Amino acid sequence: MAGFLLNYDSCPVIKNILLLDSEGKRVAVKYYSDDWPTNSAKLAFEKSIFTKTQKTNGRTEAEITMFENNIIVYKFVQDLHFFVTGGDEENELVLATVLQGFFDAVTLLLRNNVDQRESLENLDLILLCLDEIVDGGMVLETDGNIIAGKVSSHNMDDGAPLSEQTITQALATAREHLTRSLLR
Repeated sequence: MAGFLLNYDSCPVIKNILLLDSEGKRVAVKYYSDDWPTNSAKLAFEKSIFTKTQKTNGRTEAEITMFENNIIVYKFVQDLHFFVTGGDEENELVLATVLQGFFDAVTLLLRNNVDQRESLENLDLILLCLDEIVDGGMVLETDGNIIAGKVSSHNMDDGAPLSEQTITQALATAREHLTRSLLR
């Protein structure tokens, strides 16, 4: 690879990925930027963008808006609101591709039942999706099939007895059982 130079300044940076419910409350969020240093700042940002976008028509395809020097790409499905945020210098197409990859992976993992209840029951899968898509703000993967495949491979041993699971798998299983018992 002689002569190949990777310029990190030109790599797109994601500031956050948010999955909110129909009231603007958190389902799954991941922040990669220090723009919102406290939890209350993050919650205020989430409420603000939810309020700004809730009356728009982000149902058929992704919409784009500017908010507080950020580009926000978003899409609504059933009672879920998907958001990807980048700085005002980021490429909207890259942000839209990240959003579509996240949405496609969630759709595959939830077997087309993309709604709040199903997402809460499978929160571990959604959080793994976020980890497969972006790391430290850098985009790792945008293909929903690949993301879902990687997440599924993490989850293969869910049926194993707790004694044979890794700590992460055991915690995910316990979380899943707790979530199911709370939703009954």
